[in-house]
Amino acid sequence: MRLIVTGGGTGGHTYPALTAVRTLRARLAEAGRGLDVLWVGAADSLEERVAAGEGIAFTAVAVGKIRRSKNPIKLASPANMADMTRVPLGVLQARKAINAFRPDVVLATGGYVAVPVGVATTRLCHRPLVVHEQTVRLGLANRTLAGAATSVAVSSESTVPLLPEAVRSRTVVTGNPVRPEILTGQPDKVIATLGLSGFDRRLPTIYVTGGAQGSKQINDLVAALRPWLLGHANLIHQCGPDHVAGLRRDSAGLPPELAGRHHLTDYVGAELPDVLALADVVISRSGAGTIAELTALGKAAVLVPLATSAGNEQVHNAQHLEQAGAASALVGEVTPQRLKDAVAPLLADPQQRIEMAARAKALGRPDAADQLVDLLLSVVDG
Repeated sequence: MRLIVTGGGTGGHTYPALTAVRTLRARLAEAGRGLDVLWVGAADSLEERVAAGEGIAFTAVAVGKIRRSKNPIKLASPANMADMTRVPLGVLQARKAINAFRPDVVLATGGYVAVPVGVATTRLCHRPLVVHEQTVRLGLANRTLAGAATSVAVSSESTVPLLPEAVRSRTVVTGNPVRPEILTGQPDKVIATLGLSGFDRRLPTIYVTGGAQGSKQINDLVAALRPWLLGHANLIHQCGPDHVAGLRRDSAGLPPELAGRHHLTDYVGAELPDVLALADVVISRSGAGTIAELTALGKAAVLVPLATSAGNEQVHNAQHLEQAGAASALVGEVTPQRLKDAVAPLLADPQQRIEMAARAKALGRPDAADQLVDLLLSVVDG
């Protein structure tokens, strides 16, 4: 089987594609079949680095980033005009790559690079295109491609009514693929791995994360509440490499009994599944990948959406979970008091945590990668 993957720019677009490729390769291997993959993306990008690390062939195409604005004058900015001229070049480069590789199907997971590849796939090369959307509302790239796609895979049932009528009949709810290892965490293992001997296992554990680079907003909110939080819980705080030194200085004066329940780190890597398994409450952003992991695992969460996310997607994601009783969403101006008011009931009442976690798990799709692979195979095999 021959597959072209396109999508990237952020981990939210890149890692679901990678998980789908790994799952498809394993599925085909079980059936005695092979898989040839070509990743088409932007040069010097996250997706190029990920493809290289996975041993996947990579081809770069020109990408035009359209900067959104309600003001038509700003929309017609020199930067937008310059980037728009790159899109036709990207389409021609993508056509060349597609015709040379001759894929059975193309999988597009969003991001600006998906547009020229998707357009070339459907309009010029007439190959099957499967579009996968990670968020509740279709991103700009996937909205552009959905009308001509063979199939559209979405992560939530609530997305379907938001689609044009003509697209709904070609839409399948697969969920958003999460790495299999996320589902296999061991809480006791991380106690030893991170040296959390001062943690009081009779108390709930909070995991705070702002993503790989950390979030100054979340870091500041948690720092303001740190003594109170540690009076009621153990705390694992992943703050990002640019913030760890300052936060470490600020926490140096904690009393020993509180300091023992406080683990500050710049980055959580291979131990993330175990950290999530230990966590009773998660405080985080509400990107698509985070939402997929929290719901697949069933975790009570307080979400602080990134206000500047493309298309306001993090706010939509957080509010979608809050409406289902699966999380608390702190939208707009977030103060330490608002965060305290959201976290306090979850720390005080184990039953409330359990019920929120159960509602989150009801929204989760831990088999999303398999569902997306099923869709790809159905498109190829008819």
